[in-house]
Amino acid sequence: MARLAQTAGLTDIQQEILATVRDFVDKEIIPVATELEHRDEYPQAIVDGLKELGLFGLMIPEEYGGLGESLLTYALCVEEIARGWMSVSGIINTHFIVAYMLKQHGTQEQKDHFLPRMAAGDIRGAFSMSEPGLGSDVSAITSKAVKDGDEYVLNGQKMWLTNGGTSSLVAVLVRSDEGHPEGTAPHKSMTTFLVEKEPGFGEVRPGLTIPGKIDKMGYKGVDTTELIMDGLRIPADRVLGGVTGRGFYQMMDGVEVGRVNVAARGCGVAQRAFELGVQYAQQRHTFGKAIAQHQAIQFKLAEMATKVEAAHAMMVNAARKKDSGERNDLEAGMAKYLASEYCKEVVEDAFRIHGGYGFSKEYEIERLYREAPMLLIGEGTAEIQKMIIGRRLLEEYRFQG
Repeated sequence: MARLAQTAGLTDIQQEILATVRDFVDKEIIPVATELEHRDEYPQAIVDGLKELGLFGLMIPEEYGGLGESLLTYALCVEEIARGWMSVSGIINTHFIVAYMLKQHGTQEQKDHFLPRMAAGDIRGAFSMSEPGLGSDVSAITSKAVKDGDEYVLNGQKMWLTNGGTSSLVAVLVRSDEGHPEGTAPHKSMTTFLVEKEPGFGEVRPGLTIPGKIDKMGYKGVDTTELIMDGLRIPADRVLGGVTGRGFYQMMDGVEVGRVNVAARGCGVAQRAFELGVQYAQQRHTFGKAIAQHQAIQFKLAEMATKVEAAHAMMVNAARKKDSGERNDLEAGMAKYLASEYCKEVVEDAFRIHGGYGFSKEYEIERLYREAPMLLIGEGTAEIQKMIIGRRLLEEYRFQG
């Protein structure tokens, strides 16, 4: 067993789950990931395998048919999956953010209706905050819901939906001024709607269109799309939690889970890059010996391994903090920021170790080199994380003059 990125204090059940996932990754994901990624092909067989393992219900309570596991268990599974292919971890992540939001904020009827089928993997979740001109400024959302009898009519354009095409349930954040007078703070006049739809592209229900996949530099296989609402009618009982005006807080709670997930993805990709780098360094010979025997390469491997270990420790700490019921936006922001930055650096060092061969599509490191940049912006850029971290530190260390 590898020495890096080990987690102390796991139960026997957690260790068994992780061993099963790691075995699945080694046998079913790594051998086919690069080929599927180059074809930008949705990994249906892999997703079916994860469904059989019960991973779509990993964090969903047992009363709804899930495994009832912790965020830590989930994050460690994501780390293993991302080590195989980061796109697969994206398919899991958006699903679990929606399931988590339902578990924490949904009405009893909403939980009873959605969670059992989400646990079985029969309903796949996606969530939508961003818009074409939005960037990181969530308060500037322009998509809007207007009350019309027992329904709401939604209009607007959303952007960057992971699982936009393959999902059948989308949690969509829009403005809802009903009940919130003019001048109300933007974050207090937003509502999350649970939008059910058919998987696929085009008009997937009246008033809702999912255009084709966005062509991306990396993070292929998983579908990333826009979402266009034009007179989309949603029943009032599909307001998450049953009350308008709480959507911003519900989404931010879900995003904290998402940031731990992105940190875990960064850890997984960095681990794989280190594995590839240290392996190649022992196989490649220059000047009469393996390049791993050159001090310059040993220094690089030492730095890479230390970054893998540090990022993993911070990710585990953030997950455990959330599991304890405590506020974890500081820890999640730190973990996401450090893991994504270190992932980029470890992948680049592994790329350098491969030399010219790293530039060839025949080598796995080429794929990782294109995937790592997504983690720098997913679930909030490095700059947003530093804003969150800085504000929280000033709260914790307020000067008493």
